[in-house]
Amino acid sequence: MMTEIQLKKDELSPGRILLEETFHVLTKKNSVFRVRLTRNGLSLIKETDNQIKETLISTRDIIGCRCLRSKKETSTCSCQSLPRATMNAVEENSGEQDDSDVSAYLYIYAYIMQSNKGVPMKRERTIITLRFRSFDKYEDNNKEAQRWRMVIKELIKGDQVDNIPSGLNHNEQKKLLVLCNPKSGPGRGRAIFQQKIVPILQEAEIAYDLHMTKYANYAREFVRTCNISQWSGIVVVGGDGIIFEAINGMFERPDWSEVIKNVPIGVIPGGSGNGLARSIAHVAGEPYLCNTTLPSALSLVRNNFEPMDIVRVETKSQIVFSFLSVGWGFLSDIDIESERLRMLGGQRFTIWSLARLIGLRNYRGKVWYIPANDTPVHKAKENKKGDNIEIPAEINLETQSARQRLDSWYSAASKRSAYYSITANSSYQSTADSGPQEESGSRMYGPASKLPCLTAEVPSTWKCIDGRFIMVHASYPSHLSEDVLFVPNAKLDDGIIWLNVIKADTSRAQLLQFLLGLSNGTHINPETQDSGSILMLPVRAFRIEPDMSESGYITVDGEHVEYGPIQGELFPGLVRVMVP
Repeated sequence: MMTEIQLKKDELSPGRILLEETFHVLTKKNSVFRVRLTRNGLSLIKETDNQIKETLISTRDIIGCRCLRSKKETSTCSCQSLPRATMNAVEENSGEQDDSDVSAYLYIYAYIMQSNKGVPMKRERTIITLRFRSFDKYEDNNKEAQRWRMVIKELIKGDQVDNIPSGLNHNEQKKLLVLCNPKSGPGRGRAIFQQKIVPILQEAEIAYDLHMTKYANYAREFVRTCNISQWSGIVVVGGDGIIFEAINGMFERPDWSEVIKNVPIGVIPGGSGNGLARSIAHVAGEPYLCNTTLPSALSLVRNNFEPMDIVRVETKSQIVFSFLSVGWGFLSDIDIESERLRMLGGQRFTIWSLARLIGLRNYRGKVWYIPANDTPVHKAKENKKGDNIEIPAEINLETQSARQRLDSWYSAASKRSAYYSITANSSYQSTADSGPQEESGSRMYGPASKLPCLTAEVPSTWKCIDGRFIMVHASYPSHLSEDVLFVPNAKLDDGIIWLNVIKADTSRAQLLQFLLGLSNGTHINPETQDSGSILMLPVRAFRIEPDMSESGYITVDGEHVEYGPIQGELFPGLVRVMVP
């Protein structure tokens, strides 16, 4: 067994071995693995008579690890029709552990990018089980397993591993605050969190406090008034509406500047649009459509945060902060008018797009903007295509015992595993809690505007487009929804508002081509740009002034706001979001 190792900072390189042990696969004769842990990840080196094969499981792909004991085997009746329980490992001191087995099991959970010919890349859940049983006492085996666990968890967090610990460490981490809208989209917010997200949080040993929203603006009030310092981050489960509430709740706090610096936001898609969740996955190069919740779940456990641009939006009666878009005309009409089809999920937008295309409208007004200078050109990150190494869903290894043992290895049956309730500190607040809080005179704080107020004249340095418009839509991230790639090159913090202007002289054929291209980002083409009928302008600020003799819809992040003048100003990298 390895003795305690003290490593100096200058000795630590990405490839330096932090921990190493030899493991055996008893189901295969003379099958030996050397397992090494470095900053790069977990290296599994298989030694046979003729060759050595090495597989690296990247630190980036590992989300957590847990130490368990084997479960006491229960006797079964020969006439029993139900299958045996598949859970063969339990927590220490659970009362169900098999005290005759002195082994300690380290379960390492990873989500590894796999690619096969003709199949899109996706992440596959993999469990690496290391069974420590070199000593005759469980306490000694557990001590070694815990050493590995602690170092792996430090690497996951991105911390410097200066010392390999010799003892156990039970430092408590702050919980996550989870705000879930059970009625978002098709009404599956609660099920999405419990079935898709909780298992991954448990694998990563991350505790949370879950609060279900009970009424409109519940999340906004909660974030505005709570003691937010007790949580490490805010996770919202639902659609764009609950994200809008949480962000604006932060800016309604007197301590907003400290909160946005120290409390990142995580997004779990559960609505009809899910534009921000899709944009985060797009920028990170994570597969999304094959498993829409996995990139978001990974972002909660990886301790990675990125700055995100926010737009300060001013109307005649309010100031709000926007993360997604400001719209007037065609897309806003679809967003608001299709609410009656909410039970259909994302399909509601497709159906109502056809209706609005047939009954096409246009609106009179003026669009003012400040062009973005020296606009950078970005490309979305591409998935790295390394060697196509197929890694099995379970890798089960164990150390050699000090003396010959007759006990068999207990499988965790990862494909069928029921998830343990290891987040014992997690809490759940049901919808039966108290009703709406009384308004306490909320006030919008946040950074001060550098633009003239909405009632002042626009400076002569601003550019203006005057006429009739089918649509004006200002967007900041790449996606407006899961299947609308509005700005393929957009980043979370590129400091640009992308102002899409579609003039009234655009034909239905051109508009249809525009709509069909939204799914893959080909909606803006040189022909329409040159003709000036459909424009995509990079700007820093804008003002829309509709003709008030007409009526229509204006939206901010999909939320209906009053019809009238509206002004947006970008603040680069103002908040932090969790990214995979």
